[in-house]
Amino acid sequence: MLHQYKTVAGYGEDDIIIERSRFIGYAQRVTTEEEASAFIAAIKKKHWDATHNCSAFVIGENDQIQRSSDDGEPSGTAGKPILECIKKNGVKDTVVVVTRYFGGIKLGAGGLVRAYTAGTVTALKAARIVVHTLHQKISIHVDYTWWGKVENELRIGEQRVVGTDFTDKVSAHVLIPEGEQDGFIERMIDLTNGQAQIELGEKEYVEVPVDAVGDEE
Repeated sequence: MLHQYKTVAGYGEDDIIIERSRFIGYAQRVTTEEEASAFIAAIKKKHWDATHNCSAFVIGENDQIQRSSDDGEPSGTAGKPILECIKKNGVKDTVVVVTRYFGGIKLGAGGLVRAYTAGTVTALKAARIVVHTLHQKISIHVDYTWWGKVENELRIGEQRVVGTDFTDKVSAHVLIPEGEQDGFIERMIDLTNGQAQIELGEKEYVEVPVDAVGDEE
């Protein structure tokens, strides 16, 4: 599993107007090429009357699947800029479609590249880029006499508390960033004079939103 990676939180849609042309950006999280192709096909069906439905996607832990389509725009002016913008933002498992309704003013090759890049940024912002960081779930079981110290430590720390159970003992369930679990466990053991019972759970990703960028950054 990757220690950290970026993707989109889910579906996103927004539009911009550039020189009278309307560019509608769509983004979605996908995990297979089939899902990406189906999403592109759905947007093309929705906007069957559009001038162009240009697209690109990046899939896989190592970005091993990359595809793009100019859909009738001059070669290299649409699909490639969409793909490069996805890659510049570092997002994985993401498909973007930028639909264009021509407004009567030709943009030229450079203008098209900038427009489709802007449409991609618009789509990624609407879908919300998130950073997924691998965390280890840890459960700390202590007697009630130790709970005050443990609770205070958890309150001032940076770990994520995802649940607390009060039975014959108190059990706190936390998520610790991968690589920091040994130090956390050691602190809990020292804090309770060795009385805390530590249980390791599954590893999972925690997501945090980040901003999308284009060529101007």
